Amino acid sequence: QVQLVESGGGLVQAGGSLRLSCAASVNIVSSNVLGWYRQVPGKQRELVARITSGGRTNYADSTKGRFTISRDNAKNTVYLQMNSLKPEDTAVYYCNADTLITPWGTFYDSWGQGTQVTVSS
Repeated sequence: QVQLVESGGGLVQAGGSLRLSCAASVNIVSSNVLGWYRQVPGKQRELVARITSGGRTNYADSTKGRFTISRDNAKNTVYLQMNSLKPEDTAVYYCNADTLITPWGTFYDSWGQGTQVTVSS
């Protein structure tokens, strides 16, 4: 399995911004859909945003207009720019890759370890 590594989480006041990054721990030839999900204790993990290899994006209704997902295919990195943060955005954020092609094989449904985002009111 390929490990994805997130960074950029932290504590921010309501109305502030954070930028999350996620990269694979090994060399990636290509990837398909990359996404960000979030989870709070006692609730199911939910989609925040995702982006295809061609740059098509979709967002959860709660994040439209505030969050922007992007990717750098040359660096095999996906980003999540989060603006106008609200206390209800507090969660552990995970990145996901539905398909990763490496020199050693193809890996499906890879996840990061998660990064905590806390928004104070």
